[in-house]
Amino acid sequence: MQAFFVGRAVAEIINERLELALTDALSDLGKFDAEAREHLRQFTEEVLARANTAAQAAESGVVAGTYPIGTQPVDLQAEIDELRAEIALLRTELQKYRSNP
Repeated sequence: MQAFFVGRAVAEIINERLELALTDALSDLGKFDAEAREHLRQFTEEVLARANTAAQAAESGVVAGTYPIGTQPVDLQAEIDELRAEIALLRTELQKYRSNP
């Protein structure tokens, strides 16, 4: 007789714990779904905002590279070479200044 009541108590406790685990899992799934939808909504808003900004820039004559229409983009290698030459010239002048007391 005691074994019957012990078995019944075990079954009830297992049912309660399974129910709790299932409700927690469903709650987490719902929370994940809500967060995923929110992230998707934020992503969509950001994409639309950037698209609108790009469209407005294009209407005002600015290309995606932020160069006004009709101008040529700067040759980066040429700019780097010019900066290096200026740095070398400045170093030379600085050495001359340091060597003359």
